[in-house]
Amino acid sequence: MTLTREELAKLLRPGLAALALLAAGAGLVWAAQQSVRGAQARLAAAEAERKEDTERLLRIAEEEREVKEKLNVYQQLKQLNILGEEHRLEWADAISRIRNQRELLDLRYRVERQKLLVSALGKPANVDFYASTMKVELALLHEEDLLRFLADLRASGNAYYSVKHCLITRTGQAATGASIVPRLRADCEIDLITIIDRAAKR
Repeated sequence: MTLTREELAKLLRPGLAALALLAAGAGLVWAAQQSVRGAQARLAAAEAERKEDTERLLRIAEEEREVKEKLNVYQQLKQLNILGEEHRLEWADAISRIRNQRELLDLRYRVERQKLLVSALGKPANVDFYASTMKVELALLHEEDLLRFLADLRASGNAYYSVKHCLITRTGQAATGASIVPRLRADCEIDLITIIDRAAKR
């Protein structure tokens, strides 16, 4: 079937319109696909940002929890007077008070010079742990006198009291009816530990 020139002329305009519509349709499909891709990219970016924000919030919450825990420990150490310089006068007062309250018959002690135990890395500065060794000689009526003395010493604060060792020996003295005679003697070495925060001293 052949078309005449007149028929072709009549079909030309609808054909061009159809081609224009096809091109417009293809353009719309392409634009829709681009819009979908753009929306998917924005969605992926938003999800990534939300994930990053969630992780950041979790990190902040964890850091806040750690800071609260460390602050709680710091406050406890501060209340015990463990932080800062030695409290030698307070140590002497505490021992004198324990001696009088417990009515200890013979208690002698000597505190040696302070020495550095360890320097722990910290931010913004190191934390130094110091110890002064206290040598105690104590006359005992029975072993519980020593346990009470050590408990009272720990309860007095002003340092962390770490007992290195205690040796209990018999005095060999016989009991008499006229007076109370200590039958035991304790020789102890106790580290009095204090902590110095170098950052706090700045």
